[in-house]
Amino acid sequence: MGMNDYEVIVGLEVHAELCTETKIFCGCKNAFGAEVNTLCCPVCMGMPGTLPVLNKQVVDYAIKMGHALNCRINRVSKNDRKNYFYPDLPKAYQISQFDIPLCEDGYIDILVNGQKKRVGITRIHIEEDAGKLIHDDSFDGSLVDFNRCGVPLIEMVSEPDLRSAEEAKAYLEAITSILLYLGISDAKMQEGSVRADVNVSVRKKGSTEFGTRTEMKNVNSFGAVYRAIQYEAARQVEVLENGGVIEQETRRWDDAKGCNFLLRSKEDAQDYRYFPEPDLLTFEVSEAHVQELKDSIPELPVAKTIRYMQDFGLNQDDASLLASNKARSEFFDSCVAMHKCDAKLVSNWVIGDIARILNERRIEIGDTALTKENLTDMICLIEKGTISNTAAKTVLETIIEEDVSPAKVVEEKGLAQVNDADALQKIVNDVLAANQKAVADYKGGKTNVAGFLVGQCMKATKGKGNPATLREMVVAAIEAL
Repeated sequence: MGMNDYEVIVGLEVHAELCTETKIFCGCKNAFGAEVNTLCCPVCMGMPGTLPVLNKQVVDYAIKMGHALNCRINRVSKNDRKNYFYPDLPKAYQISQFDIPLCEDGYIDILVNGQKKRVGITRIHIEEDAGKLIHDDSFDGSLVDFNRCGVPLIEMVSEPDLRSAEEAKAYLEAITSILLYLGISDAKMQEGSVRADVNVSVRKKGSTEFGTRTEMKNVNSFGAVYRAIQYEAARQVEVLENGGVIEQETRRWDDAKGCNFLLRSKEDAQDYRYFPEPDLLTFEVSEAHVQELKDSIPELPVAKTIRYMQDFGLNQDDASLLASNKARSEFFDSCVAMHKCDAKLVSNWVIGDIARILNERRIEIGDTALTKENLTDMICLIEKGTISNTAAKTVLETIIEEDVSPAKVVEEKGLAQVNDADALQKIVNDVLAANQKAVADYKGGKTNVAGFLVGQCMKATKGKGNPATLREMVVAAIEAL
């Protein structure tokens, strides 16, 4: 027996740092990349006698995520102490939530290979982040940076509904897109803003009982999650096939080496000795405020992807890429709403040349002069045959820098296509006369040389010829010989 005889069961615990101005329980600035131990105070460093104060915006952000993931919101909630010792946790406990999280019993729909799959969300709770251990070959031991202590987190725990590394990757991508859409996290995995604890087990196909799961902590990229699941599933199958037993344990994924290592036996809830945080009161969120936060939720990426596929005939890859960026998808929607040109062409430009320019300059569409009117007018010029796609790229370079009509750019730069039949026919005849071997090759069955001949015609027109018209004329002229 092998991998094909087993089913993989995956659950993800996704931690997302929230982009609030200050930390969760103190007034220290919430920022990444500052000099070590410069963004900390007695509260986040756990000094005796200090008292935490809950940041209201953290609660609001968690509730917004709860609405986005279709959760039930617990309007009365509390904080709890999670007790464990680790060098980067100065208080020797973490303020988290245990039995009454802010959000429970939700779900998210994801798309995998064009199929919609529903994944249950067990809970979303708020908690504080720990510090960061620094290891370096230049010194012995480890140093601790407390800047990250008290940075606000939401932890989103999925049901064990994922059945492959591919589904887990799609789930994590969907969660990250929602965080960005809501504007509650920068979701920069490379900076540790989003991290996933990956729980994996396997069971024989047909079995209804879950196998023993292992957990891999703080996996911090989509690709790493995918690879970690594939490796761990294969490792567990090999252990079982050799007559071994899977132990409940925590393992460390080393993406560079492509394998994981045992860290410790897995803790259960009782090991953390949870109890209500005595320094923070139970808090209540009004029903009106919960509804207000719900009303602020925009159309989310998966729903938008499905709409793009159904309404405009986009394939899943293009629709997902377009929907994944809120600003660009809103720009696309505004262009399509004008009903001036084909939606697929708008999509091609937004996820193609426009995205390339924005990514190269590390800016967003709102940072440019590009307007929906100018982009759709440019696409209309392409559809009418006034300009070629090549010329349109030149137009785009101008209208993305300044608010000027595409027609004016075409006129000033002389970009209009040559459509005069007599002028084009003379160019075609001259090109065929100068390339007799290519003509003979075409007549001999090598029809791909037509592309070369059209290219020569385009060169003769200095890029202003209509390539579709030229191809028709080239083929007709050769067949007439």
